[in-house]
Amino acid sequence: MDRIPEIALDWHRAGKGAALCTVVQTWGSAPRRVGSQLVVSGLGEIQGSVSGGCVEGAVIVEALEALDDGKHRLLEFGVSDDDAFAVGLACGGTIRVLVEPVGSVLPEDVLAELVEARANRQAVAVEADLEEGARRIVHDGYAERFRMDRSGFEEDERVFVTIHNPPLRMLIVGAVHIAQALVPIARVAGYDPVLIDPRETFGSQERFPGETIVNEWPDEGVRAFGLDARTALVLLTHDPKLDDPALTEALRSDVFYIGALGSTRTHAKRVERLTEAGFAEAEIARIHGPVGLDIGAANPGEIAVSIMAEITQVLRRGA
Repeated sequence: MDRIPEIALDWHRAGKGAALCTVVQTWGSAPRRVGSQLVVSGLGEIQGSVSGGCVEGAVIVEALEALDDGKHRLLEFGVSDDDAFAVGLACGGTIRVLVEPVGSVLPEDVLAELVEARANRQAVAVEADLEEGARRIVHDGYAERFRMDRSGFEEDERVFVTIHNPPLRMLIVGAVHIAQALVPIARVAGYDPVLIDPRETFGSQERFPGETIVNEWPDEGVRAFGLDARTALVLLTHDPKLDDPALTEALRSDVFYIGALGSTRTHAKRVERLTEAGFAEAEIARIHGPVGLDIGAANPGEIAVSIMAEITQVLRRGA
């Protein structure tokens, strides 16, 4: 769901054609937030989502027509509460969707610049003139919108700004049983998980098929991938020898979430060690410990759900 620009560029360059569809405005209850995207190929392939149900179907039809005539479209779907469910807007509401064929309206070089910025984990904004159908990349000037991950119109409602932050990433220290449940949940939520564990018996492809595994000491592992504002760090070993080196790196970075497994007593000892290491109270307070929301989790799967829920809460509402 988070690779729509990359898929659009791949399809365009493969000669399939691609139309990028973006939710630019919503009223009432809408299934997807402003900035959500769907890409449609000339063969009718789709990835992503702008709503659900028949609204998606109507957008696909318009996208295929846009690929034929090379013109952009601004679509509006409004439904009453009585027929909302039938078209995928479960509680009623209205959405507007911008449809842009890649190449004729959305220039290939603009899309390529966006994809390159995302690969380099740079935050960029893409401005679209809804009257002219023109697009351009802006690398700065939208600091508050980047922080809030909020796409939207400029004041005159002619220029729509799509915020593209770097893809979300989750660094998991400790390839333990909880991690086996957390990794697939993180992927479903749109995160790219990375497992870090120097113990090759734990961090193995047999236990985590197809996943990125770093068998290095945790501080080296987190430095190798980088710690930025779109990264969540989850520590699952509750072993100071493994957790503390990664914690030291994280507390000096701007990762948006730090969570550490362990009981209240274990966390109190962790706080003592970090205080002795010279970290201030406010810095240590960034750590969510014990990790996860208190939902009464009793097994690895439920603990993983509680961790993912807490990460989501911090991402969307702030610490």
